[in-house]
Amino acid sequence: MEEYIVSALKYRPLNFDSVVGQRSLTTTLKNAISSGKLAHAYLFCGPRGVGKTTCARIFAKAINCLNPQDGGEPCGECESCRAFDQQRSMNIHELDAASNNSVEDIRELCKQVLIPPQTGRYKVFIIDEVHMLSSAAFNAFLKTLEEPPSYVIFILATTEKHKILPTILSRCQVYDFQRMTTQNTIDHLMYVAQKEGYTAEPEALALIAEKADGGMRDALSIFDQMVSFSGGNLTYENVCQNLNVLSQEYYFQLVDHFLACRVPECLLLLNDVLQKGFDAGNFVAGLASHMRNLLVSRDAVTLPLLEMSEKMRSRYQEQAQRCPVQFLYKALRVCNDCDQAYRTSRNKRLQVEICLIRCAQLTDPDSAEASGPGPSETLKPIKKTVAEQPVVHNVPPQQPAPQPAAQASAPHSPVQASPQPAARVTPQPAAAPAVAAEETRKLPKVTFKHFGAGKKEESSQPTQPEQQTEVLTEPIDAERLTSAWFAFIGSLPHDSVALAQRLRGLQPTVKDSSTALLTVSNPQVQQTVESLMPQMLATMRHALRNSEFRIETRLEEMQEVVKSYSAPEMLKMMQEQNSNVGELVSQLQLTFN
Repeated sequence: MEEYIVSALKYRPLNFDSVVGQRSLTTTLKNAISSGKLAHAYLFCGPRGVGKTTCARIFAKAINCLNPQDGGEPCGECESCRAFDQQRSMNIHELDAASNNSVEDIRELCKQVLIPPQTGRYKVFIIDEVHMLSSAAFNAFLKTLEEPPSYVIFILATTEKHKILPTILSRCQVYDFQRMTTQNTIDHLMYVAQKEGYTAEPEALALIAEKADGGMRDALSIFDQMVSFSGGNLTYENVCQNLNVLSQEYYFQLVDHFLACRVPECLLLLNDVLQKGFDAGNFVAGLASHMRNLLVSRDAVTLPLLEMSEKMRSRYQEQAQRCPVQFLYKALRVCNDCDQAYRTSRNKRLQVEICLIRCAQLTDPDSAEASGPGPSETLKPIKKTVAEQPVVHNVPPQQPAPQPAAQASAPHSPVQASPQPAARVTPQPAAAPAVAAEETRKLPKVTFKHFGAGKKEESSQPTQPEQQTEVLTEPIDAERLTSAWFAFIGSLPHDSVALAQRLRGLQPTVKDSSTALLTVSNPQVQQTVESLMPQMLATMRHALRNSEFRIETRLEEMQEVVKSYSAPEMLKMMQEQNSNVGELVSQLQLTFN
């Protein structure tokens, strides 16, 4: 049985032209070899699996080639190239800095530098994961790296450039490797599949490339795994099943439900996704990416931003033409808000379901979600069919016709309904049943913008009695004043905990029948109280039933502190007043403790 070699090693590039996705870097290295302008130290940095160590080996092989080709490529047939391919070259040394990162390892390397090459022109040292060297090892390596012998070339490779000392960076030529694009990865995987005799769908290879996240080695490892799973026939369904990736078909169906305002179908599709074991947070992130791809697909200018197969790209274009631009804008914002709130939400599934409901209402012309520059913060009742919508036929004839129109014109402004308490002064028996019937027909509305702020809205309603013509002048007393003071503190927003704590330490006192006196300790507190005075008076006047109530503030007087003297200090003061006291103390040999 033939020995199996993984694709990442079997198809490792042997020359610069076979390196994928690093054309500018390989061209620079080939030109340096052709012109003979070689530096003594190079630093290859970039993410994992993009060809840093591979390019370092090809570069070391090319500069020692006895018969270099035009363009700087190694011939692959001379003794130096054969020795390198057979891993018996004495001129090329590789050191793994992750496991050889001590000062002794670097000192041993410096001793090897002093030995010239036996064959070839250069002695090349490739140090992989150089950022793992200790600070002492870096310092021991500085002098050798700065002024090595003429026949020595250092090639350092790292995935974390920011961990390299600046003194090392200044002594090297730095080459930044790029991530593999999705198209480059797909093309290389297709090349490997053809070489091995496998069949693969472009959509399956695109999914592997997306999962690899720009690393060719990761993509080839996933490719080998999928070949073992599917027996050499890679399909999109097989790759989704093995990688536990949610198929794009779910998102295409979900957008179709959005465009048709089918809320129940959206919730059922989410339930199907969750039952298959997928995380709801990843589902929302995938939905946001899908909406982004649809937005990009609408314009031919932004179409190249889609890194996927041609078949999948055409399908995105077809669905994008059926989606209004404003719908995509609002859906992106709704998905982004849900993604941010998902991490802190206690009921995560409900958070995702609300997101789907709001997206499904974006294309409903009767929904507030479809109006305005951005998504609304309210939810309409879920409508299954048009026939099931509530029909109003039982409006009593006593109810005035303009009243429902006024209520329907401002569904998002609960503050406009606040003048109703003033209308209760004049009873209207005929209109009361109509209002009650209208309220019972309304379904509850969820408001996200004002969610959690109900306490603040309730605290503002006590200001309504000020609009009445009746003037209340009940005298205040200490007990009612204290109750009104703490009622005002309780009406403060939830985010004003520090302010409420400071106000609880103050205690207003009764000055006369309509005036309270508030003593504060410093000018800063007095300024804070003065800034809250309008809201404070509005709340407390209603609680005290006194429209003329006012609060006077004053600074607390500083009291003189009487110093306490010790016995020796008192003796010293007595001696200053009467010199005979000291003589008396010395004669009697008195002591004061």
